[in-house]
Amino acid sequence: MTELIETIVKALVDHPEEVSVKEIADGEKLVYQLTVHSSDMGKVIGKQGRVAKAIRTVVNAAGTSQNRRISLEIV
Repeated sequence: MTELIETIVKALVDHPEEVSVKEIADGEKLVYQLTVHSSDMGKVIGKQGRVAKAIRTVVNAAGTSQNRRISLEIV
């Protein structure tokens, strides 16, 4: 799943070398923390959060096979 998130985000940003995804497992919940360069934050979030919502939708759809709640935090 981290590879999927990195692939999507690296295509959007100007500094793909600074994209990192950290996975935190907490029982039934799985949290992915996405860190990007400060100048790329707006590109990842998008206008009114549309890009971030789309990324979260893809991650949730890919994670339905794991029977866990998955969330994506942009740090």
